[in-house]
Amino acid sequence: MRFVTTARGVPGRLVIAAAVTLVVCMPAWADTQEQAAASVPAVWTPKELRFTFMGFTSRYSCDGLRDKIRTVLAKLGARKDMEVRESACPDLGRPTQFPGVTIKINALQPASGQGGAAEAQTVPAHWRAVDLATDRDLVSAAGDCELVEQVKQSILPMFTTRNLEYHSTCVPNQLSIGGTTLKAEVLVADQSAGKTAEAR
Repeated sequence: MRFVTTARGVPGRLVIAAAVTLVVCMPAWADTQEQAAASVPAVWTPKELRFTFMGFTSRYSCDGLRDKIRTVLAKLGARKDMEVRESACPDLGRPTQFPGVTIKINALQPASGQGGAAEAQTVPAHWRAVDLATDRDLVSAAGDCELVEQVKQSILPMFTTRNLEYHSTCVPNQLSIGGTTLKAEVLVADQSAGKTAEAR
């Protein structure tokens, strides 16, 4: 009887060890499989835009708007060599009525598959969910309501997106907490592709 119990116990311990190994390794395997399944060949495409903010509720300084737009562009997957420069500004360092920036970026678009030089420069990319209306301070986020509206209209089309979710209840001269939603999946470079681009 003891022999039978021991013989049964050995395979049992092996099964448990195998199960533990499987559970530990599954997340990494799943992440790898998901990354491979979601991989999209893409090409960097230059984009330019002159953006002027026009709103009633909040005002930004030219450099303040520049910093906010840089943050938005980075979230949307713009390459790190982006250029965002404030336009001619009458009130340096102070909120002004119509601050503006000039934007020069490289954004990803799916490769066309037509071959040639552009095909040779494809980079691996993936879809990433982005929420542009989030902010650590709810009041500050509410103050950006009009800015988010204009980002959706003017800046978002510069990028490849899908599954857009947008809702806005901006009311001039009023703060609406949680009144704006702007979410989308954007095409961003894989980490290895980003490092390669920086090295160039």
